[in-house]
Order: sequence, then C-alpha cells, then structure tokens
Amino acid sequence: MKKLVVAAGIVAGIAFGVPAIAQTKPTISVIVKDTTSPYWQAVLAGARKAGQDLGVNVVELGAQSESDVNGQISALGKAVASKPAAIVIAPAQFAALGKPIDAAAKIVKIIGIESAADTKAMTSLLATDNVNAGRVAADALAAAITTSYADTEGNVAMITSMPGIASLDQRAKGFKETVAAKYRALDITADKVADGKPATVVNIVKDLIANTADLRGVFVSDPIMTLAVGQAVAEKKSDDKINVVGVGSDEKLVKLVQDDVIAGLVVEDPFRMGYDGVKTALAASKGEQVSANIDTGTTLVTKANMSSARSQELLKPKFR
Repeated sequence: MKKLVVAAGIVAGIAFGVPAIAQTKPTISVIVKDTTSPYWQAVLAGARKAGQDLGVNVVELGAQSESDVNGQISALGKAVASKPAAIVIAPAQFAALGKPIDAAAKIVKIIGIESAADTKAMTSLLATDNVNAGRVAADALAAAITTSYADTEGNVAMITSMPGIASLDQRAKGFKETVAAKYRALDITADKVADGKPATVVNIVKDLIANTADLRGVFVSDPIMTLAVGQAVAEKKSDDKINVVGVGSDEKLVKLVQDDVIAGLVVEDPFRMGYDGVKTALAASKGEQVSANIDTGTTLVTKANMSSARSQELLKPKFR
C-alpha cells in the first residue's frame, strides 16, 4: 500500500511538474509594424531563429498595415496582458506609441527595434542609424546623377510615405544635410510627405515629372514608396533619366535595380534586427546590462554589387 502511495505521488509530481518545466522557458513578444510585408517577415524570421538558438518562446504580433497605429497599440496591450519576460516592438509612430510604451514599461522590459518613440522607457533601441542612411542615399543619388549627366547638378525631390515616423524623418534629415554640405549644385525642389498609400505617391511622382524642370533624381525613404516611385518613373514617356534611390528592398525593387530603373537601395538588416532584438530582450529580462542604442547597420546595393555575397544575404533573407 505504501508503494502505491509513493508511486501515485511520483505520477502526480510528474503530471504537475511538466507545466512547471514548460513555464521556465521564457516568452518574448515581438510586435512589428506590418506582419504581411517582406521586410517585417524578415524581422520575424530573425526573431524566430533567436528563439530557437536561445531557448525562447517567441510570440509574433503586429498590425497588417504600417498605418494601423491603433492596431499596434492593441497588440502591445495584448502582449503586456500575457506577462512575457520582455517585449520587442517596432513603434509604428513616434508620438502615438510614446504613452503606451511608458505604461507597458512599468510592467515589463521593452526593447525597441527599427524606430524610436516619444518615450524614455525603452531599455534599448536597436535600429539603423537612419541619419546615416540618408547620408548614404544622398551620396548614391549624387553619384548616379553624375554618371547619367556627367555633372552633379539639377533638381531632386524627396518623398516620405507618412508624417510623424521617426526613422523616416531621420533619413530625410541625413539626406538634406548631405546635399546641402556636399552637393550644392543639386537643388531639392520638392519635399513631399504622403499618406502611406502607394497610389498617392504615384500621383505625386507623375505631378513632379510633369511640372519640375530638369528633375534628375528622387530620394524615397521606405521600400513601399520606393516601389511606387520606381513604377511611376518606369512608365514615364520622356527619355530623360530620373535616378531613384530608396531605402529598403524586396524582390520587385531588386528587379527595378536590375532594369536600371532604380539606381540604388540603402538596405537594412531586418533579420539581424529581429535576432538581436530577442537576444537583447532576453538579456534585459535577466537583469543584465544592455546598450541603450545598438546600430544594426546599412549597405548600399547597386546593380554593380548586387551579386556579392553580402548583398545577396541582405536581399534574400532566409524566412526560417
């Protein structure tokens, strides 16, 4: 009888011990801006790989459009309610996400990726040096114009997809500062901010082509709008060359680079952003010291270097 009681106790211990063991595996919620886009899928792929390597349960959350700020705030609330070890978030908008992140950070460690927010509550921010990305784009556009026209002068335009997004504002800042400092014969005649819709940007570009004399270049600060600009430029009737440099990449953008429609892409490393975001979040959740700011880097990809090993790694991230 005594053996039966002991055996029953062991069985009960095993039964109750399984969930207890499972709960020792930390959970980290990763909230992106748009779960449907290739860029953010690469971020999530990096996060999943980090989860596999580090023994972390990664929960993927986010809206289905970068303009759905309320959707992302809702996802943040859902993540906090699930009581994860930490949360990784790419704030969809600088101002709107500030207070929600402030509130969340009182309960759980918050790690930012890709974009800043109006808060000082994030333990760490992993992002591209977006001002430098704008500088790289300015140099690339100037070089493309020089190749096309044998001089570095003429009119250029800037297009930003939406207002109030810190990363895009910083890219624009870096671009404008570099043009002013190094390429004074280039005149930024248009600085357009759209509404996040590609159709709007197509109309902006068509208007610029029709009404801007000697338009030689366009800088676009995000991949979705770069594609819209590239398509509009490809469809124009005139033979004059309009060089386009954008930030970000996907298969369609790569094709436009191959076809000489887009002169260059300033490419981030979204896979690394997701991977290191989870890695940093795990360290922070354990009380370890982490850097307040981590630069995840940029690479300029052109037709000339796009077949290099590094370019291919960035252009074709593995969605594991």
